[in-house]
Amino acid sequence: MHPLLIVVAAAYGALAGALLARPAYRFAAPAGEPWREACPAGHPLPGRAVGGWLGTGRCATCPPEAAPPRSVTRTAVVAAGCCALLAACVGARPELVVWLLAVPVAVLLATVDLAVQRLPDPLTLPLAGGLAAGLGVAALFPGTAGSWPRALLGGLALAGCYLVLFLINPNGMGFGDVKLALSVGVALGWYGWPAVLAGTFVGFLLAAGYGFALVIAGRAGRGEAVPFGPFMALGALVGLSVAGLAT
Repeated sequence: MHPLLIVVAAAYGALAGALLARPAYRFAAPAGEPWREACPAGHPLPGRAVGGWLGTGRCATCPPEAAPPRSVTRTAVVAAGCCALLAACVGARPELVVWLLAVPVAVLLATVDLAVQRLPDPLTLPLAGGLAAGLGVAALFPGTAGSWPRALLGGLALAGCYLVLFLINPNGMGFGDVKLALSVGVALGWYGWPAVLAGTFVGFLLAAGYGFALVIAGRAGRGEAVPFGPFMALGALVGLSVAGLAT
């Protein structure tokens, strides 16, 4: 256990998570529609530079009370908790840097998917490439607990499995889930095939439980699609945490 490392990771996660409210709002456009360029009141948001995509989500024109920063608190707490958990389980290994850099993107993807059941390509594809490249660099340092070639194979294998499921039942799984599976497989494959299987199983189990709870509560019908991305991310978090403790 590395208390200082956990505190630093949590602080990083809280800071990064606090900047996700604006991109979460802008990306949370229904499928087929462009990313949002204006606040709910119609005021234009800044351009596509960093200043236009990162921030608390408040509109500079609207009064402060019109946009309470509840989403800022939520994403900050979630990102901080995920980073702290990974730091506690993985420890001071080179791959921890890769996991921490991936957490804000995963939280952002989960937030958008929960809002509009959409996993944007500008997030899923760079996440997969970033994980593959980052783990390739981490593999060059001593003290790593994984395998880079196996991580790449894990990404291809899991994405292939999700692609088959998508082709069998397009209404039950979106193609964005297939793209996210590439990132999940790369991350879990780093620690081995048991981690891939465990993380994938946990994701499906959590998604099934969520769907069942919605049906029981009368908020969804049987066979209705649910956002799967958040549960894929949670499954990956569980798989990485358990594998990090075990290695």
